Amino acid sequence: MKTLVLVLTLSLSIGTALSQEADQKPLAETLKERSAEMLKRFPEADANKDGTLSREEFRAFVAKRRGTDQPNTPQRTANRPKVSPPTHADVAYGAHETQCFDLWTVPEATEPTPLVLFIHGGGFRSGDKSLVRPGTPETYHAEGIAFASLNYRLSDEGSYPMMMHDAARGLQTIRHRAAEWNIDPERIVCYGGSAGAGISLWLAFHDDLADPESEDPIARQSTRILAAGATNGQSSYDIHTFREWFEVPDLQMGPALPAFYGIDPNDGYEDEELRKQMQDASPITHLSDDDTAAAYMLYSRPNVPVDADTESSVWVHHVLLGLQLQEAMMARDLECIVTAPELETDVEDPYGSLESFLITKLKAGSSEKE
Repeated sequence: MKTLVLVLTLSLSIGTALSQEADQKPLAETLKERSAEMLKRFPEADANKDGTLSREEFRAFVAKRRGTDQPNTPQRTANRPKVSPPTHADVAYGAHETQCFDLWTVPEATEPTPLVLFIHGGGFRSGDKSLVRPGTPETYHAEGIAFASLNYRLSDEGSYPMMMHDAARGLQTIRHRAAEWNIDPERIVCYGGSAGAGISLWLAFHDDLADPESEDPIARQSTRILAAGATNGQSSYDIHTFREWFEVPDLQMGPALPAFYGIDPNDGYEDEELRKQMQDASPITHLSDDDTAAAYMLYSRPNVPVDADTESSVWVHHVLLGLQLQEAMMARDLECIVTAPELETDVEDPYGSLESFLITKLKAGSSEKE
């Protein structure tokens, strides 16, 4: 039993290293240290005896330990709520294995239904479309709304704008096949956490990527959406903007953004082309007078101070990023709700939740069509 607890503790440690943007060491170095610790304590985990511990070997060892150390105890995960199986799983929108989405259509719907598209977070370097809370598809189904969850290529495969363009292509694929799935292509909203929030906002404000002259029917589809929802989301991915907003001139990038841009952080951030890339990656850059999408920004931390020593996981998910976007959107008469613990604001939240916001926007879109 003690062995199992230790194995699971190391498992959680490795999982945390994969997801925490606050880790000050490069991700590869952190994982190497964790794996070496695991291998030292449990040399039998090295199945092929090559002196290194692969992810597959690690997972197999943990699974074996769960079975041998607790033969009469059900796995904890067995009783956890699970997401219902999608109506259509792993629908491809590109050639890469991660260019796919899951779709939950509304059972027995007689009219084309609106759609909520979830885009996962993970600092653009981890995460998966399976990160859907149990019961989420059913929540929207009860309102006559379909649900989808999208994967996109991560930063180990390439840099910006790859991730945003993948999401756009997935959205275009859904629109192209909307009649097949009984979906209303004009009533689609997106939401996500962290990186998924940033992608959702980027789609909401970026000029339409549709190419009406393309021979590809999918590329002719619109990439615009009715609204975007964001949990701990970023309105900018520009380190220069972060430094200005937080008034910290020497603020440094965390581990996720250099990979997002495909750069070595030791080279600095003053290159002219890089600065243009940072601006283009930032959703707030693309706000314009012809935008119509609304936004709902939900943050889990209060408006805490930020200085040069603040962990990047704090300031990259800071409510100030939502407040700056709110100010820019309100200047254009666009709706933007920002919520956070202990946040005092003059802008009231008439929705009460992100889900209610998305549902309301989709139903309002239906009324406008009629």
